Amino acid sequence: MQRYKIKIEYEGTPFVGWQFQKNGQSIQEVLQKAIFKFSKERVIVIGAGRTDSGVHALDQTAHFDLKKKISKKKILPAINQNIGNKPVTVLKVNKANNKFHARHDAKKRTYLYLIVNRQSPLALQKNKAWHIKKKLDLLTMKKGAKFLLGTHDFSTYRASTCGSKSPIKTMEKILIKQNKDKITLQFTSRSFLQQQVRSMVGCIKYLGEGKWSLNDFKKSFKSKNRLKCAPPAPACGLYLTKIIY
Repeated sequence: MQRYKIKIEYEGTPFVGWQFQKNGQSIQEVLQKAIFKFSKERVIVIGAGRTDSGVHALDQTAHFDLKKKISKKKILPAINQNIGNKPVTVLKVNKANNKFHARHDAKKRTYLYLIVNRQSPLALQKNKAWHIKKKLDLLTMKKGAKFLLGTHDFSTYRASTCGSKSPIKTMEKILIKQNKDKITLQFTSRSFLQQQVRSMVGCIKYLGEGKWSLNDFKKSFKSKNRLKCAPPAPACGLYLTKIIY
């Protein structure tokens, strides 16, 4: 049995998310079917991040096992050829130790959220960014984000369907940058709760457009109450960008 570690890129728009589901096609299902077509082995592809429906990835990591001995040079084109025209591609394949686990061994995950802050509708970024017409106050957004750094109870930002054992997470880094009409928010942590990043972005956006003061933002976060959260940002602007082992 040989374990393989793969690096994947995908557009999440047409999928129900990473995880296999009965109500639609997932990225996991696409990969498993592609691997079966050339190997004739039914594998389970384990991903480092279980991205939700509509969320994209520039650098998702996953692993799977094969009984047959197949050259890693042949595996890369074989998977991609059998994926067909779906917006998923395997960028790299490496042999891994059989103890390697894509999800459990990950030490840091980085997500990026993209906002396009302008009046004109989106053309190139449609389904790939959050279009916000009202001018956002970047300085206030940065001030609010600082409250989230460190180890906290992130229950306010936790989806009701979240399966994590604890709402306690450590936010290691948050970077908010603007380049012309594009605003990026980058979050780094060992792990995240379900919908945590989109919920944080939704609350930071309330700050940026003046719906909340810094005190309102802090109260919402400290309440540990999901009902006190601003509406989560749409999935289309979220990207899994880096996994560190």
